[in-house]
Amino acid sequence: MKLTGAEIFVQCLKEQGVDTIFGYPGGAVLNIYDALFKYRNEIRHILTSHEQGAAHAADGYARATGKVGVCLATSGPGATNLVTGIATAYMDSVPIVAFTGQVPTSLLGKDSFQEVDITGITMPITKHNYIVKDVNQLASTIRDAFRIAKEGRPGPVLIDICKDVTSTLGEYQFVPAMPPKEIPMGVTQKKLEEAAEMINKSQQPIILAGGGVGIADACEELLELVEKTSIPVTTTLMGLGGFPGTHPLFTGLVGMHGTKTSNLAVSNCDLFIAIGARFSDRVISNVRKFAPNAQIMHIDIDPAEINKNINVNCPLVGNVKKILGELCKKVEVRKRTEWIDKIQSWQKAYPLKYQKNVRLSPHFIMEKIDELTQGEAIITTEVGQNQLWAAQYYKYTKPRTYLSSGGLGTMGYGLGACIGAQIGQPHKKVFNIAGDGSFRMNCNELATAVEYKLPIIVVILNNHVLGMVRQWQELFYDGRFSSTTIDRGTDFVKLAQAYGAKGIHVTRNDEVEHAIKEALNAEGPVVINCEIDRDEKVFPIVPPGAPIDEIIEE
Repeated sequence: MKLTGAEIFVQCLKEQGVDTIFGYPGGAVLNIYDALFKYRNEIRHILTSHEQGAAHAADGYARATGKVGVCLATSGPGATNLVTGIATAYMDSVPIVAFTGQVPTSLLGKDSFQEVDITGITMPITKHNYIVKDVNQLASTIRDAFRIAKEGRPGPVLIDICKDVTSTLGEYQFVPAMPPKEIPMGVTQKKLEEAAEMINKSQQPIILAGGGVGIADACEELLELVEKTSIPVTTTLMGLGGFPGTHPLFTGLVGMHGTKTSNLAVSNCDLFIAIGARFSDRVISNVRKFAPNAQIMHIDIDPAEINKNINVNCPLVGNVKKILGELCKKVEVRKRTEWIDKIQSWQKAYPLKYQKNVRLSPHFIMEKIDELTQGEAIITTEVGQNQLWAAQYYKYTKPRTYLSSGGLGTMGYGLGACIGAQIGQPHKKVFNIAGDGSFRMNCNELATAVEYKLPIIVVILNNHVLGMVRQWQELFYDGRFSSTTIDRGTDFVKLAQAYGAKGIHVTRNDEVEHAIKEALNAEGPVVINCEIDRDEKVFPIVPPGAPIDEIIEE
């Protein structure tokens, strides 16, 4: 049948099972918005306050649900406003499809009003991107984009659509969405037997679980392997929730802000097994002194990650879920009592700690959120100290519950992601843990949360400074606090109320529980402004370039 490009656009979204799209209208996408209006009972459009908020919301929706997130913006500045959100998704392997409008094909390359080469701009930060100039190519392009976004190592795809394509008639025929192509295990039985032998012979192994464990839906396989072999587990920031944070063999984060136990375990292990992790500089720090006594095994779906940052003795490239399942069959049951005793002695000697009952504490706030939600909430974060406190003091027991910009480190990410996660998982309690600096960047998305009556809870750990940058200035720049004090007199409670949200002010530890309970019982968005001390720091911390066992504890 003959349909306009805009109608084909909507029909293809329906084919892919899309129920929600985040966006902001403009001239180049008017035809698409007209079609979305006709199908508003089948596809919900969430009007954000800014295109960056739409990209982050699509990202949060994808991370929380495992489905592909979708966002839409107009040409020119609308498209460029998506760039930070697309780059955020790319760095953390999040499947989103971003649609942008473009000037008509007859005006391409003529510096037309709101024309920008968005495919050129986003080429380094997408798995693939397209510009559609022919209506007859639109449907196949959209289908390819969704396949690419979720297949293999997931990531963002962008489709730029010329305005005349959306008004031109083209032939459309319904094609049911194909299930994702099954990724083969990709590893021979001989290679698996070699890997199993390495595990069996090791006396002091440790596993690093990265974000790829949750993406591959391999959490059960990892748990089974760990309990059979008694290997301690540490995680990257993106790996939180991929292994239960309450498990006795969990040692906490590793790397720059890892626990001393994790960092000592890595520095003393004889076998280091990385699963779905990319050996970020924040994990390995000094390359030459990382796991100096260990053989390295790396299990990952992406061959480009093998030997990229760390030389590997045993690469296993392929389907992480299948590899772990097969590996579990081949390894021996081990207790590793001596190694576990050493790990536990470090845990007793070097626990995460903070001064209690002295002043309003971000650590206490996170512990109280964990207690009152029984660890069942979804936590999104901004970037900085808030991000690390949320990672350290909340016990993540399930995947897709800690949503944070790990690779790009995007301040302003959390609120949009919180909105997307709440829409994707409406029966979950969703918190955004923010610093006052990050919150200011995209606080306009409170208007979105209010309009759609989303019961999100924003907890601002308000120290009136750019906390993490200030911490570095104090520790490594002799206390020269250059442009990191942002005590601008903003009343975040009044700001929340001005948007139509509920605002709560907290200054003492004994006020925290009541504030959280009040927020949990509210029907719409709540902002809890927590006045913490500007000298609160994230510990432990490894100085930049130092080995990870040279750790500053306080």
